[in-house]
Amino acid sequence: MARAPYHGLFGADDISGPARAAHEIEKPHPVYDAFRQHPEAQAFSRDDVRRTVIPTYMGLIKQVDDHVGRLLGFLTQARRVDDTLTVFTSDHGDLLGDHWLAEKELFFEPSVRLPLIVRDPCVQAPRGVVRDDLVEAIDLVPTFLDALGQPIANHVLEGHSLLGVVRGGDAPTREAVFSELDYAFYGARRTLGLGANDARAVMVRMSQFKLVHYDAFPPQLYDLFQAPLELHDRGTDADTHVIGRLDCSPAGVVFGHW
Repeated sequence: MARAPYHGLFGADDISGPARAAHEIEKPHPVYDAFRQHPEAQAFSRDDVRRTVIPTYMGLIKQVDDHVGRLLGFLTQARRVDDTLTVFTSDHGDLLGDHWLAEKELFFEPSVRLPLIVRDPCVQAPRGVVRDDLVEAIDLVPTFLDALGQPIANHVLEGHSLLGVVRGGDAPTREAVFSELDYAFYGARRTLGLGANDARAVMVRMSQFKLVHYDAFPPQLYDLFQAPLELHDRGTDADTHVIGRLDCSPAGVVFGHW
């Protein structure tokens, strides 16, 4: 719900079409199909719902932008903008009808690929640079500690400081990033007839490939170079040239050859 004037700034002509294809729902992955049965997914599969809701969503984004502007304006007026590390990010995205889904569940890029905008007051930090390094939300706390000159408890914190990359250096060495989902309390779990401890999924996202492991179901696999909109699940392709295996043992994740 957007207050005036934000509720009326955008209309149906301002929104782009959804990233989805008819073949996605012809022979769908079981977990994906169970989430498609959710009421919100059914609603956002309708174009009239998207045309009504998304302009309001865009208005809320504009409202957030304005309030961030107010905050930065205050920092400038208080003469604190030059000694404040400013980070803009989010905890998740929203599918809004992409892939015939809604809300944040599952691991498609609109849900898991987040904005991360950093303004470092350090005069050596480059401005206006866009990087495509693999980073995770768990990197933020180590980054803040590093910026404050505090020790980083690596035995507790799994992330890595991004201060070096923010200041023009190399990003932490990382072949993949991870995301997890426990969908025990979702309707999809009941649709699939799973026990609460069996409704788990893990995403492994590399530069080119994204692999999603499900307990008791086949994996999903996407080639983000060949099909960046993730419209072609190759997890069960017999002739796929990518072989990946997730080992959920305490040893961690093991990949086959690529």
